[in-house]
Amino acid sequence: MKGEATAGLSPLGGAVVTTFGLGHLRPAPGTWGSIPPVALAAAMILAGYGPADGPAAQWVFNAVIALVLVVFCIGCVVYGEAAEARFGKKDPGSVCADETAGVCIPLLLLPASAADTLVHGAVTCCVVFFGFRVFDILKLPPANGLQRVRGGWGILLDDLVAGVQTMIVVQVFVRLAW
Repeated sequence: MKGEATAGLSPLGGAVVTTFGLGHLRPAPGTWGSIPPVALAAAMILAGYGPADGPAAQWVFNAVIALVLVVFCIGCVVYGEAAEARFGKKDPGSVCADETAGVCIPLLLLPASAADTLVHGAVTCCVVFFGFRVFDILKLPPANGLQRVRGGWGILLDDLVAGVQTMIVVQVFVRLAW
């Protein structure tokens, strides 16, 4: 049984669940896995495809972030059980696709004021990143109970909840701060 699950983690699956190898970095592989979506959002804001750059740019920004969310959610669900078998534990640290997916949630549907200046964009990206890491580490209810779910869903769900919790904080912060 263990051999079957391990065999199920293809090179592509291994690359996805470790966010293209970032999960192998130490310390704090979850932190490394949280960086790519935030860096992508910052790059899109700098390139003129952020929430403050008009409806078309907002659409592109949200579509790209949503695509990253979906790809890494699917990766967790499809390859999660095989990754647990490969790394020999439940929700292994090397699997950081869950963090990559979860941090996308607070980046979605940002108001224009979140990035209407470079300072606002930079601060928003920092609040998203650090806020998500805090919620992911604290595992506030209901996130704390979701890791008991088997396989890839158990790896993923607590990070999606942390993403929603962070989204609430980010939306309130951005709307009150600017």
